[in-house]
Amino acid sequence: MRIKLINPNTTQRMTAAMGACASAVVAPGTEVVAVSPPMGPPSIEGYYDEALATPGLLAEIEAGERDGFDGYVIACFGDPGLYAARELARGPVLGIAEAAMHAASVLAPGFSVVTTLARTRGIAWHLAERYGMRRFCRNVRAIDVAVLELDEPGSRAQRAIVDECRRALDEDGADAIVLGCAGMTTLCARIGDTLGVPVVDGVTAAVKWVEALVALRLATAKRGDFARPLPKRYDGEFARFSPADPGEIPPPARPLRFG
Repeated sequence: MRIKLINPNTTQRMTAAMGACASAVVAPGTEVVAVSPPMGPPSIEGYYDEALATPGLLAEIEAGERDGFDGYVIACFGDPGLYAARELARGPVLGIAEAAMHAASVLAPGFSVVTTLARTRGIAWHLAERYGMRRFCRNVRAIDVAVLELDEPGSRAQRAIVDECRRALDEDGADAIVLGCAGMTTLCARIGDTLGVPVVDGVTAAVKWVEALVALRLATAKRGDFARPLPKRYDGEFARFSPADPGEIPPPARPLRFG
């Protein structure tokens, strides 16, 4: 089984760290290939960044289809381009916010999200509503540390995250924590050990969920909202993204496998 983990930003060191964490939790025989698009923002910290990260993300999905990947993870907590990616992919596609919130909802009666910048709190609330998680989500908190500072030597990020998680447990009535940024992946185990409560990282949760769905021989529906995009010619710089007729799409380099 091959799972493509797509970090929609262009910061390769984050992509490599996510790939290492994801590879550590999958079963023997499952390969995780972590990539970033060559185009897009270096970090995603708002709706504008999300919008401009989406074309590169979708190009990676389309390339993954040609290469015969079995499933995909979108490794950004805003889950940018998730539904569009499902239109392109045959195998399952999971966003890390979706995966983390659902995982937390079965581990505890309520969770709080701890994210990076305060300006992204609204995005997390919107996703909780969209995924039916609003009744489980006690609060969305921010540490006001930029995404690219999370892994800098000497960064105050880890201490700030732990402190905010403690406040969430004490003040929100939360019994679990969802880490609201893919860049927090490498910190998850240490934070969980420190707090003694479930701390959910969406990158590893989403990879395991995709792995399970593929093992169950389940794929994305190709009718209704997630059918292939209607073929048409796009204009200008987006001409290369023009959806092809399904009959014109080259077959993958190897068949899509299940199990």
